[in-house]
Formats: sequence, structure tokens, C-alpha cells
Amino acid sequence: MKVMLVGDVCGRTGREAFARFTPKLKREKNIDIIVVNGENSAGGKGFTRKSLDALYHAGADIVTSGNHVWDKKDVLEFIDDEPFLIRPANYPDGAPGKGYCLYPWKAKTIAVLNLSGRVFMPPIDCPFQKVDELLKEIKDEADIIFLDFHAEATSEKMAMGAYLDGRVNAVVGTHTHVQTADEVLLSKGTAYITDLGMTGPANSILGVRTERVIEKFLTGRPVRFEVAEGDEVYSAVIVEIDDATNRTVSIERLQYHHKTNCF
Repeated sequence: MKVMLVGDVCGRTGREAFARFTPKLKREKNIDIIVVNGENSAGGKGFTRKSLDALYHAGADIVTSGNHVWDKKDVLEFIDDEPFLIRPANYPDGAPGKGYCLYPWKAKTIAVLNLSGRVFMPPIDCPFQKVDELLKEIKDEADIIFLDFHAEATSEKMAMGAYLDGRVNAVVGTHTHVQTADEVLLSKGTAYITDLGMTGPANSILGVRTERVIEKFLTGRPVRFEVAEGDEVYSAVIVEIDDATNRTVSIERLQYHHKTNCF
């Protein structure tokens, strides 16, 4: 089995890049399941019905999120009814939506978990304690387990990878919009990367129009951030699982950039 996990889709450019390259990669790389972080898919922050449907239409099987999940109020109208749209599980009890999903694939069940970090992030419940709760909850149901850890600090992401090494198939970081070059199979067999990176406008600062971000740094005043457009970047990893043992075999990092015009 091959699972492709795609980094944060940002705005219209990100949706278009996801739609352009995902079907091609699925064919060429023999991908079975596609997981994508879509929390920036609607105008750079949050989900709308349109942006979520665009991800599904382009090939997403499971959509994860993060701290921007609530930024478009539209999401409250459908998040409870979407079986494969998940939000960080460590939001307090009673939050809309769910923090993991169970995805059937042939004779197997794939669990995808979503957690948010706490370092330099909005206050939220402990992700380490929450992941222990989730693993107990799904231990008799899930054959294969992936975690999207939506966090800012590299140290917190690395700590989560080490904490879950040998207990899940993969821990992938999201949120920073910069792909890291540290993909690895950890000592006990878990695939890890600190950040998948962004799928969105390449000529930008983390997806935002460059001049707007520079203006904020120069003036120190509030500035309305606007999603950039134009040439795109597409960031992902492919994790291969042995069908007989359910153990992780490899992790491959991918990035398309308009300057090189290839993966």
C-alpha cells in the first residue's frame, strides 16, 4: 500500500495545484490513498463547502486540518456530517467534528489522526496525552495509523515522532508551510518528517503576498494578509506499507516547484 500525504493546500492556487498534480502522481506512483491538509484551502484560512469539495473532486480521500479549521463559519454547517474531514483531536470535549477517522481499504482499516501542537500555538489540550487516549480507543479497529501533527515548533514535532515511534506507521508535521528535508524511518519503524510543506503559491511568504508581509515587518502595524497567486509549489510525501505485515517500508519526499518544472 502507498499513501500520499500532501502539505497544506493554500488558497485558489493551492487548490488548482492539487487538482493538477494529484491525479498524475496517483497514476505514476501507484498511490492507493491520499491524505491532504486543507485548513488553508478557502482564501488562505479555513474551509468552505466549495473548497472541501474541490479537494475531494481532485482525489483527496481524507482531509485534515489545524488551528484555522474554524476560520470560515461555513464549516460548522457540514463538519459533523463529513466522515473523512477531521480536526485536531485535542480541542476540548464538545467541539464540532472529530479528531480521527477510520478509512476502509480492501480488507484493512486505516486510521488517520489529527492533533495540534501547543508551542507557539493557541492554547489547547495536551497532544501527547490525547494521542495515548486515541490509540487505546482504536487499538482493536485500526490496522495502519497515520498522524498529522499540526504544530509550529520543530522540537515538539520531533518529540511526538519519538514518542510514537513503533506505535504508529507515520507522523507527519504540517502548519509551517516549509518542507523539511528530514524524512526518515525512525529506529522502531515509524516514518517521520517535520513538515510536509505547502501546496500553494510559490512566489509568496508562506502563501501570503510577499509585499503585505514585508509591510507588516517594516511598520509593525496590523496588515490584511492576502493569499498570493501565480506559480505554484506542491509538497508531499509517499509512505509505503507492507501489505503482509502492516509495517512501514519507506518514506519518499516530493516537491514540485515552478522553477525546476519537475518533481
